[in-house]
Amino acid sequence: MADNITGKTFNIYFSGVYNGCVTFTEKGVQVCDVDRRTRAMLKTEPFDKTKKRTMIDYLKIQEQLKVYSDAKWEGERVKLSNGNEYSRYITFTASVNGAETTSQLWAQRKSSEAIDIITVNGEIAAFSHPGRISSEIAVLPGYEKITPLIKFDDPLLSKPAYGINHLGNIFVPCRDGTLLATEVFLPEGKTKNEKFPSIVVRTCYGKARDIDRCWHWVCRGYALVIQDVRGRSDSDGLLEPFQNEREDASDLFNWIAEQEWSDGNIGMWGASYLGYTTTSAATSGNPHLKTAISEVNVGSPFYDTARRGGTICSWPLLCWTLAQSVCNRVDHSVFRGESISIEEAVKHRPITEIPQKIIGKESGPWDLWAKHYKYDDFWRHSDNTVHAHKIRIPMLIISGWFDGDAMGVQETWRFLTKHDTPGRRIVLGPWPHGLNAFRDCRDLEFGDNAIDYDFDTRIIRWFDLYLKGIQNGEDKKPRAIYYLTGENQWHESDDWNPVESSPVNLYFSGGGRANSLFGDGRIVFTPEEKTGYDEYTYDPEQPAGDDGHVEPYHCNHIQIRNDCLVYDTEILENDIAMAGNVYAEFYASPSAVDTDFIVRVSDVDEKGTARKISDNVIRAEFRKGFDKAELLKPGSIEKYEVEMYFHGYIFRAGHKIRIDITSSNYLEFFPNTNTGIDPYLDPKPVIAKNKIYHGKEYPSHVKLPVLYGSFGKRSES
Repeated sequence: MADNITGKTFNIYFSGVYNGCVTFTEKGVQVCDVDRRTRAMLKTEPFDKTKKRTMIDYLKIQEQLKVYSDAKWEGERVKLSNGNEYSRYITFTASVNGAETTSQLWAQRKSSEAIDIITVNGEIAAFSHPGRISSEIAVLPGYEKITPLIKFDDPLLSKPAYGINHLGNIFVPCRDGTLLATEVFLPEGKTKNEKFPSIVVRTCYGKARDIDRCWHWVCRGYALVIQDVRGRSDSDGLLEPFQNEREDASDLFNWIAEQEWSDGNIGMWGASYLGYTTTSAATSGNPHLKTAISEVNVGSPFYDTARRGGTICSWPLLCWTLAQSVCNRVDHSVFRGESISIEEAVKHRPITEIPQKIIGKESGPWDLWAKHYKYDDFWRHSDNTVHAHKIRIPMLIISGWFDGDAMGVQETWRFLTKHDTPGRRIVLGPWPHGLNAFRDCRDLEFGDNAIDYDFDTRIIRWFDLYLKGIQNGEDKKPRAIYYLTGENQWHESDDWNPVESSPVNLYFSGGGRANSLFGDGRIVFTPEEKTGYDEYTYDPEQPAGDDGHVEPYHCNHIQIRNDCLVYDTEILENDIAMAGNVYAEFYASPSAVDTDFIVRVSDVDEKGTARKISDNVIRAEFRKGFDKAELLKPGSIEKYEVEMYFHGYIFRAGHKIRIDITSSNYLEFFPNTNTGIDPYLDPKPVIAKNKIYHGKEYPSHVKLPVLYGSFGKRSES
């Protein structure tokens, strides 16, 4: 049987902007593009992914046309013969060809990049990629009103009234004379004296990627300015990550304000390292910057990316640094760990020689960081917390529970709150570092609503309000929006942490043998009168390791080790919902002058599988503060405090909450040698015996932000 899609033409819309059409033919995929400058239709030609970058892979759809056509789009779940799974989600009703018509959106499940399907009477009418800062929908002509495209009909949303005028690659001077490659895109079709607000993106990954996903802003009346940071792609200078971003951004803002096309209002967007450049730019206090959107932002390097907890980060830092060091453009095969051995990279010693060993050349950033093991003026200059008092603009912060840079996001939100920055808002979803990406994560299933169809329109509304003055109500919305995993619903609050949450202390207890998940460690809600302790031996040459991801990996392979202390609640009698930041406070006495402590919270199901919910690390040397390094007196009992990853999560009745403490995770942090010697000097490791104390005198505990639910019959001492 022939499919019912071949021969049909679908209109393509890129974040609501018409972007040509695609036709599936027996000979292949044909596309008719729109000239971005004139908005005129171009000639029809075979689809070439190397020439036309799209969010939807139309060649892949072409290969599966019969699969889509043969599917019976009915019931609550549909599984195609190619393995794709879809869930019945939302409907749209409007007039199509003069008749009231209802469509059904089917949410793709168990995919890391969802392409949703929209059907009418059991036949496909549209393919939809929800995306992040941009979305893409391919829809049969006339069916637009029964797809998510209706969100762009908001009368208070800037309309795509312009083409795009690319001014070319301009070299903008910095205050020290360094020239940075900058591409400018202006709305085409403006009147003679018309001026525009600007949206700035500063990137280390090459400008082309951001041009492809941000151009729709230009059609809505914004100048788009994309700049390569120092030492990357077409820009001059040396790559010194984090060091020059504040000043270079401020110089760019001043240059933009002087251009005849600029109305003086500048906004900035960035994610990951681009999120750092955005947040750092905001700390400049430049008066031309009126607002900023920072997604999954890398934090200050000594707090997050390079030296989290005072450790030296391993693979999360190495993959980025090595990929940036191959040449002046990113080597993505290195970044993804495809062309190099991850195990070899993180285990090679001395660590100063890793770049030479793995990519065959030195790395400027790696060598630079090796000169500054202790927190000093070098790190202080790039510490956004130090300069955050200068931020007085509205900022939209976006992240997810499984974002590897969530500690950077927590840092940003903390200083925005401390300085009561006006107009701040935070959105937290069940997402990885690549936001708005999936509805399932490993063996966790979220709701179909886990992918937010308002993602790109929220960003447009934010810039419309703060750069164009369109009173669309964005400033009246709740300060915090977050997703509660397990309940699978979005919540709103007047702040983050949610004002509705209350801290509950989970105290450590046991009979002195809490080693491994087979030990006697337990969690109580009132510290015992008697002081007790549990002890484990940490050998840096036999480190533990997870799988290198922030996602809710299974922890049992770590918790089964004797160098891991494990504390469990009794089986929960009720659901316990948590939402907010998690904190650990514990008392320890290592036998060495330095060591690391990793604290982790996990959810243990009825089968005994433990899934990581939150964790973080502290290097003992920096227990009093990153700027107050002090080695230990072996055997002395001292207090340690650890800020852990935030989360919104439900621990189900019948499960247990588990806390574990260990000293290594080699895929995230190079193991502490326990010597107190600068690890860049390659000291010989020594074994440490680490004691963790509990009881009334030393009330070690984890502070859990409980939203609702009772622990029932509490496990008292």
